[in-house]
Amino acid sequence: MIEADIVKKSKKEHIPQTDSITELADFWDTHDITDFKDELEEVKEPVFERLKELKIKSEPDEAGEIAKLAKSRGISGIEFRG
Repeated sequence: MIEADIVKKSKKEHIPQTDSITELADFWDTHDITDFKDELEEVKEPVFERLKELKIKSEPDEAGEIAKLAKSRGISGIEFRG
């Protein structure tokens, strides 16, 4: 049993090198950040930036549905132009 523990410790996982928020979220859902202190580094600038503007062309009667969908996903600041 001691051998198995030694092998397990020698095969330490690393933080995934990915731009996928989903992959990173899945990883951190099953890991403890304190186990990876030696891999962490301070980041001075944002790593992920949100889009500032998204333009969608739609029929006027679809605007209400788009607004409801956006609100249900936590998106605010919706502006409709005629």
